[in-house]
Amino acid sequence: MRPFAERLLAWFAEHGRHDLPWQRDPSPYGVWVSEIMLQQTQVATVIPYYERFMARFPDLAALAEAPLDEVLAHWSGLGYYA
Repeated sequence: MRPFAERLLAWFAEHGRHDLPWQRDPSPYGVWVSEIMLQQTQVATVIPYYERFMARFPDLAALAEAPLDEVLAHWSGLGYYA
């Protein structure tokens, strides 16, 4: 398994994406938000949503204090919004 993992990591270092917003500041909160957004939405679509969402709700406290309608408005257009 180790040789496979090493080859996979080497491939990612050369060919993987390294410029996504949630990779620039890989805080647990930011990664969590990106993972949820990416569950049913393509990366290219998620990027502007993620940037707007994080600008408005930069941490869990800001998200928790926000009115639900405002959170849903920022989420509108992503795969899980109903």
